[in-house]
Amino acid sequence: MFRGTPRCHFAMIGTVFVTFIVPASASAADILPPHHAVEAVIDHYVEARLRAEGVQPAPQADDATLIRRLTLDLVGRIPSLPEVEDYVGSSDPAKRVKLVDRLLASPGFIRYQAQQFDVMLNNTVAGAERQQGSVRDYLQTALQEGKSWEQIFREILLPDEQNPKTKSAANFLKSRLRDLDRLTNDVSVVFFGVNVSCAQCHDHPLVEDWTQDHFYGMKSFFERTYDASGFLAERGAGLIKFKPNRGPERKARLMFLTGATVESDTVRELTQEEQKRLKEESEKAKSEKKAPAAPSFSARAKLVELALQPHELDFFARSIVNRIWHRFLGYGLVMPLDQMHSENPASHPELLAWLARDMRQHGYDIRRLIRGIVLSQTYSRSSVYPSETHPPPVYFAVARLKPLTPMQLASSLKLANLDPATVAKLTTEQRDQKLEEFANSSRGLASLFDEPSDDYQIGVAEALMFANADRLTKEILSDQAGTLLARLKQIADAKEAATLLVRNAYGRLPSEIELNALCDYLNRRNDRLSEAYRQVLWALLTAAEFRFVY
Repeated sequence: MFRGTPRCHFAMIGTVFVTFIVPASASAADILPPHHAVEAVIDHYVEARLRAEGVQPAPQADDATLIRRLTLDLVGRIPSLPEVEDYVGSSDPAKRVKLVDRLLASPGFIRYQAQQFDVMLNNTVAGAERQQGSVRDYLQTALQEGKSWEQIFREILLPDEQNPKTKSAANFLKSRLRDLDRLTNDVSVVFFGVNVSCAQCHDHPLVEDWTQDHFYGMKSFFERTYDASGFLAERGAGLIKFKPNRGPERKARLMFLTGATVESDTVRELTQEEQKRLKEESEKAKSEKKAPAAPSFSARAKLVELALQPHELDFFARSIVNRIWHRFLGYGLVMPLDQMHSENPASHPELLAWLARDMRQHGYDIRRLIRGIVLSQTYSRSSVYPSETHPPPVYFAVARLKPLTPMQLASSLKLANLDPATVAKLTTEQRDQKLEEFANSSRGLASLFDEPSDDYQIGVAEALMFANADRLTKEILSDQAGTLLARLKQIADAKEAATLLVRNAYGRLPSEIELNALCDYLNRRNDRLSEAYRQVLWALLTAAEFRFVY
């Protein structure tokens, strides 16, 4: 199954070092033909490695867990109780496919995926700079129009600021123009899965792939770009020189990460006449409040052209496949995500190669890749493993716990207090509209939470906020008409109320132990049941089970 010379790597699980075999990279000749379904190929390669190395996978997740996971991952919220009941109670063998297709076609998918791609594009910067670099408005429109990842890439690196639909795509470049070194590395990291920053001062000490020629070759594509009174502009010529560790100063070529170069007589310094003309054109454009005319030769356009050329390394396709896989599985086929090079092979090289080829052949269709991932048996494994010792995450043998993103958490906190009886009365279309309105209204609340990383731990600030923030309790624990807490005022039976609270928050029935504990608490506070219900709901929403995709 796995061809090539395997490499031996070590993973530390707790304090135990586990050895596992990582196959060498795969070529196009090694992988399955293209006519297979994406989900079938995923399961083929993942299960082949599990069998080859004797790793027992976790069983498939139950229906209640799966609809929660799918709804959170695809539209960024928990499912309403009527949605859970409809799915769990259905005997339709195609119900999972129908659920996935409904979620993919919903406005919530566009909204949430635009937000997640924006985080991906700007996770290399922080604070106000992240906001300045936001391209969420552009992504919302682009995804709504069904644009491919290739089109999005083109419009971010070559934005048309005269077009209202693509104008905000320029924020990615404009927010980084003052630091071309960071811009060079951010583009390499985000779009190609390669961190070239270590090759800035010297050839990479551990990875032969990356030299100073690569870093300054990539930087040369951006050196000509500048801010012209708030507009992106590009000079017609430019040159970067750098001092290597040994030898004389060198002139950088326009060179992509694959080593492919662009030969052009514009790789030079501007003449005095060109500088004078450029200044005049910039002043004229400023007075007319528009960008200067584009040069006949665009270095950034050449970068886009080189990045999309067919190549065995195929950084562009492999990087987006790896990042989307990481988002839905919680762990990349290549880890870390910005270390795609020969010294760090993929855990499943044939799978990565097949998915990258499929992306190219289907026009970089993001929705197709996501659909294939979430319909796979690999994605739908339980997060509960049958033994205390979990296999290393590279096997994808058990679902990985993922902390909720700020949007997932904010919208889910509000939806957990929505009266399920109100939702149940609506048609499917009306239900989707109402739930989307709730999710959209959660943006302000989402800003209070940190974006989770792979090693994310709940911080003290969040814990204190949940303990003391009046805004949270007012926004989440309202007992106005249409809320769960309002409905509970009409319920005096502790068992009925406790069951409804757990089902609405977690999408499952309470265990016997949970039910007994909750009933005991409610019965002891029978004189102030409304406040007791409120406290139980708050306890459920602040518990670990609510905080993760599992």
